[in-house]
Amino acid sequence: MTVESTAARKTTRRSSGAKRTASASVKKGQGAEPELVQLLTPEGERVQHPDYDIDLSADELRGLYRDMVLTRRFDSEATALQRQGELGLWASLLGQEAAQIGSGRALRDDDYVFPTYREHGVAWCRGVDPTNLLGMFRGVNHGGWDPNTNNFHLYTIVIGSQTLHATGYAMGVAKDGADSAVIAYFGDGASSQGDVAESFTFSAVYNAPVVFFCQNNQWAISEPTERQTRVPLYQRAQGYGFPGVRVDGNDVLACLAVTRSALERARRGEGPTLVEAFTYRMGAHTTSDDPTKYRADEEREAWEAKDPILRLKAYLEKAGHADAAFFEELETESETLGKRVREAVRAMPDPDHMAIFENVYADGHALVDEERAQFAAYQASFADSGAEEGK
Repeated sequence: MTVESTAARKTTRRSSGAKRTASASVKKGQGAEPELVQLLTPEGERVQHPDYDIDLSADELRGLYRDMVLTRRFDSEATALQRQGELGLWASLLGQEAAQIGSGRALRDDDYVFPTYREHGVAWCRGVDPTNLLGMFRGVNHGGWDPNTNNFHLYTIVIGSQTLHATGYAMGVAKDGADSAVIAYFGDGASSQGDVAESFTFSAVYNAPVVFFCQNNQWAISEPTERQTRVPLYQRAQGYGFPGVRVDGNDVLACLAVTRSALERARRGEGPTLVEAFTYRMGAHTTSDDPTKYRADEEREAWEAKDPILRLKAYLEKAGHADAAFFEELETESETLGKRVREAVRAMPDPDHMAIFENVYADGHALVDEERAQFAAYQASFADSGAEEGK
């Protein structure tokens, strides 16, 4: 597939046919979807692009593959742990590994990330221990990591609000004179939120160094994208005065190249960019969801053929960048990670039930004090009843 970018449409039309590109297109709705940036076909064939291209070493390519494989393993372990009653909920990223690893590896250490609640691959790239992601879903902490340690903000459950946080932070970065950039992750469903529209407005007016990275997995819980928008999501950027580009979200190389370009543009003081990673949520929205109720098996099967991990593996094998020993060692590492995650979750201590009342107000509050006392009495009633039963 080739590009259809608000930033580079003129260049793309002029370059059409000048370089070898993938030619497949995705059919959806009444016609063909807009073309998108792609550097690696679903069959694992490396293709070129006139505006977005990268030259990676064999080590770097193997690193991207390792990132995706281990992220998927962690994600599958978390899903299994929830099914076993160890987690209250889990939001799987299955199928979105390339979008997250590609964009995550495009970041510099001094860039700042504002995620939603599904960016487990980006967290991996930022060095956040995978087990720290699980505390919130187990109900034993309020986040699990210090955002300033890895420049990776806490997960945001409120849909779309993190784009406002990112915009404000990016405006501050610009005022401080730093050359770092900010990236905000959100989904296609969040693009319908007013917070996102406000973020686009403010970031454009103030020329904020922020990249809006939309993972369009095509299903906002049970609502398909075509019921949310009349135009492709990346084209919305035109109305706010900054570039938008659609990238193959199952192509880790393209996601890396496009995100790196958008971040560099932000650092140069050229303002925001909207990146729409066109991908697919192969699993449920969360473990409380049943996608078989609202989408066909054939749709998932079609996207399984575009699996981001399988396509990079095919390329590594064809190009001779990885041998059987590499894949075997990675499988062993994957098993070790899975075991560590399981053991860590089951060893997490129960939280202090009264901690929820701490730090609500800096100087205390009469209503909070009253609620604390009521809750303490409620908790004590269980101990009292247990003592009575033991008599």
